[in-house]
Amino acid sequence: MTRQAASTPYPKSPPERPLRADAERNRQRLIAAAQEVFAQRGLDVTLDDVARHAGVGVGTAYRRFANRDELIDAVFESTLQRMIGLAEQALSHEDPWEGLVQMFLATGRHFADDRGLREILLEGTGAKDRSAAARERLTPAVGAVIARAQESGRLRDDITPTDVPLIQLMLGAVTQHSRDVRPELWTRYLTLVLDGLRHDRARPTPLPQHALDQDEFDRAMR
Repeated sequence: MTRQAASTPYPKSPPERPLRADAERNRQRLIAAAQEVFAQRGLDVTLDDVARHAGVGVGTAYRRFANRDELIDAVFESTLQRMIGLAEQALSHEDPWEGLVQMFLATGRHFADDRGLREILLEGTGAKDRSAAARERLTPAVGAVIARAQESGRLRDDITPTDVPLIQLMLGAVTQHSRDVRPELWTRYLTLVLDGLRHDRARPTPLPQHALDQDEFDRAMR
């Protein structure tokens, strides 16, 4: 009996643990690479493109994600949580108006830096249900920021949560045209928009960026 027990093979599960760890590392590497690729190039890339950027084999990419949409969902979930977090930070600001401004600046920065995010949330590129679900999850937090600023008397009473993505869409258009000419130009137009949103503005707010000169304008429009 003792001799038979000694010859019994060990279970195979312990050697599999390093493989699972490797698989998770590759998955996280692909997600991080996808965040960079989507931000720079938008969603019109392939899983092969992401695999090359991550430095892993294409076969590895397809073992972790069945298709590009699965990878987009994995990347976008963390990004969406970050956007909701920005609205929650705005709600915790002691000044309701400054909290609203903080939210516009922070989300505007994300949209300026992340082409894929703009395409999903603002332009509805890709799966329509993904874009709709994202907006549905964001709307309560954004609505709370707006309501708080209105209750303070600082924000116009006729602003609604649906105004926010349209304002960001306008700013996104500025970003798209001016990225290679003046990347921060969108902050000029955000300041103009915020002045228009204020209920209690006594004087115009100084603009953080000067207007494009004619040469810059021509280059931006090209």
